[in-house]
Amino acid sequence: MGHGIIAWIIIGVIAGWITGKLMKGSGFGFIMDMVVGLIGALIGGWVSSFFGFGTTGSHGMIGSIVIAVIGAVLLTLIVRLITGNRAANL
Repeated sequence: MGHGIIAWIIIGVIAGWITGKLMKGSGFGFIMDMVVGLIGALIGGWVSSFFGFGTTGSHGMIGSIVIAVIGAVLLTLIVRLITGNRAANL
């Protein structure tokens, strides 16, 4: 069963906030944290389905948040590598 738009916003906010804490940063602000979390959910869902674990929406709310955080961390790493901010990678 998939999530509605409100659930995706909640997942995005939580995943963006957790990613900001994991990546030794203060986050990007409420809106950008949500965007990073939502894009992270897309990336995490793609990686998850690529490895045969199913899509983001098929794991419930907690599973979706975990997958979104993994995707958001990957996104943050890629952005930091591209922008040259390598000192704050981990």
